[in-house]
Amino acid sequence: MSDEKNVTPITSDTTDGEQSKNVKIPSTVTVKKFAEILDIPVTDLIAELMKNGIMATINEEVDFDTAAIIAEDLEYAVTEDLEVADDEMITLEKVLDICAKEKDSDDKLTERPPIVTILGHVDHGKTTLLDTIRKESVAESESGGITQHISAYQTKKRGKLITFIDTPGHEAFAAMRERGVSIADIAVLVVAADDGVRPQTKEVINYLKDKKIPTIVAVNKIDKPNANPMRVKQELADLDIMIEEWGGKVMCNEISAKNNIGVTDILESIILLAEVEDFKANAGRDGLAIVLESHKDPQKGPVATVVVKTGTLKVGQDVNVGKTYGRIRHMENHRGDSLEKASPSAPVTIFGLTDTAQTNDIVQVANAKRSARLKSQEMATRLAGDKKQAKSINDNDDIPKLNIIIKSDVQGSIEAIEQILGTIPQEKVSVSFINTGVGNVTESDVRLASSADAIIYGFNVAVSPVAGRMADDDDVTVSTYEVIYELVDDIKNRLLKMLPDEIERTDIGELELLGIFFTEKNKMIVGGRVTSGKVVSKDVKIDVYRKDAHIGTGTLENLQHNKVDIDEVKKGKECGVTFAGETKLKVGDTFKFYTEILQDKEL
Repeated sequence: MSDEKNVTPITSDTTDGEQSKNVKIPSTVTVKKFAEILDIPVTDLIAELMKNGIMATINEEVDFDTAAIIAEDLEYAVTEDLEVADDEMITLEKVLDICAKEKDSDDKLTERPPIVTILGHVDHGKTTLLDTIRKESVAESESGGITQHISAYQTKKRGKLITFIDTPGHEAFAAMRERGVSIADIAVLVVAADDGVRPQTKEVINYLKDKKIPTIVAVNKIDKPNANPMRVKQELADLDIMIEEWGGKVMCNEISAKNNIGVTDILESIILLAEVEDFKANAGRDGLAIVLESHKDPQKGPVATVVVKTGTLKVGQDVNVGKTYGRIRHMENHRGDSLEKASPSAPVTIFGLTDTAQTNDIVQVANAKRSARLKSQEMATRLAGDKKQAKSINDNDDIPKLNIIIKSDVQGSIEAIEQILGTIPQEKVSVSFINTGVGNVTESDVRLASSADAIIYGFNVAVSPVAGRMADDDDVTVSTYEVIYELVDDIKNRLLKMLPDEIERTDIGELELLGIFFTEKNKMIVGGRVTSGKVVSKDVKIDVYRKDAHIGTGTLENLQHNKVDIDEVKKGKECGVTFAGETKLKVGDTFKFYTEILQDKEL
């Protein structure tokens, strides 16, 4: 069915008494729908498209730019319709595009808090800075002192709210950092004064340049004895991040997050930059929010942490979130306070979904007459099924595969694990994901692992007692970790063990057998002359040849010259050799001596 607000053109009186025709056109529109919006016959519209060199059938889509040109040629005043169509599968890119275009729309916009992401190299003090701001101790509770999830919350400065998103600094979490940059309005780049610009710092700077995100630099740890803020500023300048005091446009604050020095200045800089950028949104429309993290609570069920990009989410609304759906039955802010609604830039936790959402999924209100469930099922079909199928990083069936099942506390950690494993060379052996999921390790995981000969890896999750007993009975390996790179190291080590042994052979010399002095089962003492190379006494193997035909293999147990044990005999010299092996030797046979070294395995 057509949306009536788009079918009938909006008209308004002009100064000369004529009426101008105003229409709203979506970002993409079928030719049939486009004709309905313009209120003209489809055949006339197709003819108009053909005049402009565009061949399109009635059910094919054209983009907004094309539609706008045609509509303006027909004397329509055009604006882009930023509403989401009922059957549209909205993406993160679409949401960001909507937010960017809202600024130039005729919609009633209101000021919204800036969304700020804190970025920087691991251990440079990002989380400590956030802790100082929100007066909570998160850093001390994190495994290994590394932020492994995204967290979001709001604080207030001069009566104005600021939304913060914390992203991991460890190299394992590049995708999560990039997502934080995409969602944010402002980035605070933290660089330690005693360490300078590091690999993740450079990576972040590239993101910031690419996304054109307004940036504030925080030079942290200025209270350290070996702090050198000037060096940091020079290194940033070398990367085209020019601070204000050096004639650039980037605000810079020297701080000590641990000792709360200069932190207020950071907040002031954020408020000032937000005022300059003038962030606004349409709070009157249905909310569109981005999933930062999701997990399954044993008592509350699936829980999703989201940040509202535009519009307003309300308790009681039916929503679709990627493959899942539900009704918002409860909503909380970062302090755990209940909310009835969440306005633009608000980070909130929502309860009521039927399953855990995927990171980057979009929460969109189901405003159709059809139920959210039906719509979600259609979306799931488009996304190639409701269940995650086993997938391998390398689909070559001729190489060994390590079958694994990943269970994690939140969806973002699964994404990070998959990302890291994807960077490991897997031409010789490969990882096959039998299944991944959020929540504790259960009996069904063990049954699946048993049938697939898989190993279960748990990250920040527990193993249920029943599942633990089943795993012991079925000889299923279950390994749990609290630090992500320790889990990855375990998988790497298992992949290395699966690699075939690689042995390097080195030929060292040849000997002509001149006499046989002693024979017993599997051992003979013989004499001969070294005809090439040399013979050494340690860790040497022997290939036996008779008239150029290989007839056997043995090892050298003892080497003598003039009946005295010796370590080496060179070309042209005679020696005695104790040969260990089953081959029956004859005078005239040739010994070819060689060594073998087991090579270190590399993926």
